[in-house]
This record gives sequence, structure tokens and C-alpha cells, in this order.
Amino acid sequence: MTTAFDPIDLGGKALANRIAMAPMTRSRADASTATATELMATYYAQRASAGLIITEGIQPSVVGQGYTNTPGLHSAAQVDAWRKVTDAVHARGGTIFAQLMHTGRIGHPSLLPDGLTPVAPSAVTPAGQVFTYEGPQDYVTPEELDGDDITRTIADYADAARNAIAAGFDGVEIHGANGYLIHQFLAPNTNLRTDNWGGGAADRVRFGIAVATAVTEAIGGHRTGFRISPGNPYNDIAETDPADVLETYTALTAGLARLDLAYLHLLEGPDRDLTARLRKDWPAAFVLNPFTHPETTGPDALARIEDGTADMITFGAMFLANPDLPARLAAGGPYNTPDAATFYGGDHRGYTDYPTLTG
Repeated sequence: MTTAFDPIDLGGKALANRIAMAPMTRSRADASTATATELMATYYAQRASAGLIITEGIQPSVVGQGYTNTPGLHSAAQVDAWRKVTDAVHARGGTIFAQLMHTGRIGHPSLLPDGLTPVAPSAVTPAGQVFTYEGPQDYVTPEELDGDDITRTIADYADAARNAIAAGFDGVEIHGANGYLIHQFLAPNTNLRTDNWGGGAADRVRFGIAVATAVTEAIGGHRTGFRISPGNPYNDIAETDPADVLETYTALTAGLARLDLAYLHLLEGPDRDLTARLRKDWPAAFVLNPFTHPETTGPDALARIEDGTADMITFGAMFLANPDLPARLAAGGPYNTPDAATFYGGDHRGYTDYPTLTG
């Protein structure tokens, strides 16, 4: 029987265990340069015993920033700063992937320089507010990407992936979940396009596959993972038709499977039938952030490696509170309790009202 403490080959990289640190936005980067800080190097190095660390979301371009104090991978200074982080993790024997996260319409002009406006597949204003340096502000109507903009945005992801490797990362995870840009292309309420980037499921998945293709051409599929969250309503996403969800995500994963990626990372909803379908179809490592709402992912989730549901399990809040989490899991505890007041961006974000998806 395979357990969480067995090694695993991830795209040719030997990992010590199957316990991964989930990507969690922390907003600890330098505000003026979007560079990683010494505090971030310490934070990730403390968690290097994870089989795999997936970083917080990193914007691949200036316009891809949607929150305060988030880091980038689009300048030489950012590459240099991240190298200190990756060196610190590698010095402790860890493996670390950079999560590339373009927030799309989730953001605000005050977070962007030079009069830029958040962008999206369609000019649909999200409900709600975003925290800015001036406090909470209503979302604005995003600028709809035209064909040339889409081409440039895809190239931005590939450039950021090259920068990640230059910065010493072992690979990248493309963020296609949680209502950010790629998810906005996937969802029918945020993608109203009538060209070949929108419409039916086969066209709505085109952008995510194009991004993954460009990234794999830049750094190799063995260094590339992809994260999805089917049906997740976070950031005003509406994927409520079970048949469309199934069609969309099976089409997406079929296209991604042809790229020989290192892994697929599923932020699971309550529909375990969909999990089983994606697991069955996916040819490489299947990484799972299990649905445990309203609780955070805990030790019981490791059983889903033992029963074959997943090859790796990602933990969010538990890794914040327990930097040496693999050792604690192996020993059966004790565990520090996560402080919800300081936790942002981890397990099950947005799933409070997750619809039940059947079929």
C-alpha cells in the first residue's frame, strides 16, 4: 500500500514524500518592487520538509497583480530576490514550484502603474470589493482582452516560467483556479466571447491550454503543473451546470494531458465523482487539495493516498501552523491550531456555497 511518506517521482524529480504545501497568498512582498523578501525566504525554508512546496501566487506581468504586496516574476530584480528563497529551500533539501497567477479582473487600477486597468476575457464587473493600499474598494469593469492582448498574455506566462527557472525554482504551477484569469476564460458567466476564445466548452478551454503549451515549450512539461477548481464560486464565478462543468474540465484536462505535465492539482469540491473521473483520465501525478469544508485539510486526508484517490495531498492552514508538518503527521501529532485571523488563500477558498455537481 502506498502511503504519504513514500517517495514519488514528479516529472523526473524525486520527492521525499507525498505531502505538499498548498499555494497560499501571503502579501509579504516588497510593495514598491514586488520582490520577495528575507522574511519570505525564512518562511519557505522552514517548510522545506514538504515533498513539494507550491508558492503563493506570483504575477507573471505587471497587469496580472490583483492584491497588495504580492510578488512578481517579470523583472530582473524579482528573479534575483526569488533566488534567495529557492537557495534557502534547496539548502534544506526541499523542492519548490512557483505558482504563476494572473488575477485578471480581480484587482483594481490603484494597484497597477501607468493608468492600467485589470483585464479579463470579457468586460464583466465582478461583485464585491478588493483590498487596496487605500482600503477596500469596489471592483471595476475590466478591459476586455483583444486577440493581440491574449497573445501577449500567453507570452507573459512563458517569460515568467523562464524567469522562474532562472531564479532557481524546480518548476511552475499554472493557476487555473479560484476565479482568476484562466478560470475566467473557463467559466460561462465571465467569458462571453463569440470568437474562438469563448462560446462552448471547447473554446473556453483554449486559453488555459495555450498558456500551458507556451509554458511547456519554454521550460518543459516535466517542470509544469496546472491547478483547477471545477465549480468553485470564489471571485464571482458561476459554474453551476453539472453537464457543462464535466464537459469543460474533461476537455481541459484532455488537452493538458497531451503536454506531458508533471502534475494536475485539483482543488476539490463536494462532487467526488468528478474527482474520480479526473483521476481516472489523468495520466501523470494527481495532486489533491481535498474538500473538507468547513474544516481545513487534516491528517485524515492522507487516507486518500492510501486508497489511490491521489498521488499527493496538499495542506494549507496546517502548514502555516506546523512548518514541520510531515514529521508531525508521521508521529500522529501534536499539531498547532491554525489561526484563522492570519490565514488567507488556502484550503477550500470560496467553497462555502459550492453547488452540488452531479452527472
